[in-house]
Amino acid sequence: MPKKINYDDWSKDELIKEIKRIKDTTYGLVWHREKEVEEKLDILINPDARTPNEMFSNELKGKPFPVLKEEKNREIITNQADPINLLIEGDNYHSLAVLNFTHQESIDLIYIDPPYNTGNKDFIYNDRFVDNEDPYRHSKWLTFMEKRLRIAKNLLKDSGLVFISIDDNEYSQLKLLCDEIFGESNFRNSIVVSRVKKNIQERQYARSLNLGHGFVLFYAMPKAEIVLPTKYQKKEERWHAFDAPGIRKTMEYEIFGHKPPSGRHWMFEEKKATELIQKGALRPNLKTGKPQYRLEASDVTRLDTNWTDLQEGDSKWHFENGEKNVELIKRIVQMHPSKTCSVLDFFAGSGTTGQAVLELNKIDNGDRKFILCTNNELNGLEKELRARGLKENEINEHGICRRFTYPRLKDVISGYKNSREFDMNGLGGNLKYFSAYDFVEAKETDANKRKLVNKSTEMLCIKENAFELVQENGDFKIFKNCDKFVGIVFYEEAIKGYKEAIINIEGHFNTYVFSLGDDPHEKEFINVKEKVTLCAIPEVILKVYREIFK
Repeated sequence: MPKKINYDDWSKDELIKEIKRIKDTTYGLVWHREKEVEEKLDILINPDARTPNEMFSNELKGKPFPVLKEEKNREIITNQADPINLLIEGDNYHSLAVLNFTHQESIDLIYIDPPYNTGNKDFIYNDRFVDNEDPYRHSKWLTFMEKRLRIAKNLLKDSGLVFISIDDNEYSQLKLLCDEIFGESNFRNSIVVSRVKKNIQERQYARSLNLGHGFVLFYAMPKAEIVLPTKYQKKEERWHAFDAPGIRKTMEYEIFGHKPPSGRHWMFEEKKATELIQKGALRPNLKTGKPQYRLEASDVTRLDTNWTDLQEGDSKWHFENGEKNVELIKRIVQMHPSKTCSVLDFFAGSGTTGQAVLELNKIDNGDRKFILCTNNELNGLEKELRARGLKENEINEHGICRRFTYPRLKDVISGYKNSREFDMNGLGGNLKYFSAYDFVEAKETDANKRKLVNKSTEMLCIKENAFELVQENGDFKIFKNCDKFVGIVFYEEAIKGYKEAIINIEGHFNTYVFSLGDDPHEKEFINVKEKVTLCAIPEVILKVYREIFK
């Protein structure tokens, strides 16, 4: 049995915060949390960290600042004018931390399929699998999910949509947690969906009923617009008796030699009946001669919350380890009204969400873009691979992201030959690959200064979706995407040189200026204000910058 929490070594501030947290918890959703496992990034990105004041004091010194490293050799560009999609390899808490700097309040739709915590080695917490015998397994899962969902909430627009796949093992706990984080009033539906058979084989005989269905929790932020999903059915003619209960004199005329039965009348008045006869929608029954009416038939039906009509085989693209249902995610993404929406999946697995977005763009000529985050777990292969004498970089190529996620996206974008040697034409699209294992230490060294400036530049380019380098010197860089320029000025003293560089370039410049003070520098840009929009560098990046450069 795990030890009980020992509060003896907690400070007064920590104890007060814990008491407030418990009192503020909705529905009494209180769970076991271990002080020791707070993640090292909490003081930088998590407003609920027990000692958030650390990030505003000298304690920031030496704390790690998470950054991304681009894997240039995995870049895929098929059309410079199309938006850039992102694949981030690494722990999703680290990945979300970086996105918290680059994409705050900019994501339109989140879909995730997190571990279901079945006890069958599907959930790792604090570097260990959690099994059925762990009395705190639900608490550990809630702690794991809460940290990630709270950061994800920061990334979501106030018009955003959230969809989370889950099964009955953690359904009730997740619903309460999501009500707390996203708001109970923003809950829309719990959708029932057919589950991929592979997911249920190990558990379907453990209970008396087959676990053939899962759930998708659906939340919509206050300003969200929703496109209600539809399904298509084969159009069939349906004919119905023309009489209805009631006695109305205007509907008791003779038609096809018949009058309404006793106590009934025809469905419409005589003028309307004549029009229907002319349209072929009203005719005598071939056997009885009594009038019958053709019901208006449609091949589109609005869906309810039971999505059991979806079949994994509907998509022509099939991949090893592709457990998620592509058609499910396509239907979910189509519920957002914009064909240019941004979609985030931070439990991306084999990359099904990316495939779904690319398929939709091909179908309706959309410009949606995706951000996928997944780890590069080896699924128990590490010992075997080391025994075979593989080096560290060779072992990494056998992880989930490099072996499954990236190759799948590459095949969907660029095309490939399937198992029958049939050419599958690529769907097109652009992809950049980043790893989320890198940090900048908040210490005053020249190496840290150079690294912070370079990595912050990369992250601002991700934020602006601008990667084409136009001009650089030691003091600033200028990038371009299809419709604007992005300028990043590393020192206040470099503003003059930056303005001289952009004055003869036609276009508008979103401009970021690193500064040791709080001056927004509007006065320095007054003579080029028509060409420049001054943008705020994310607060945490500035704090680390000021710590290192002070």
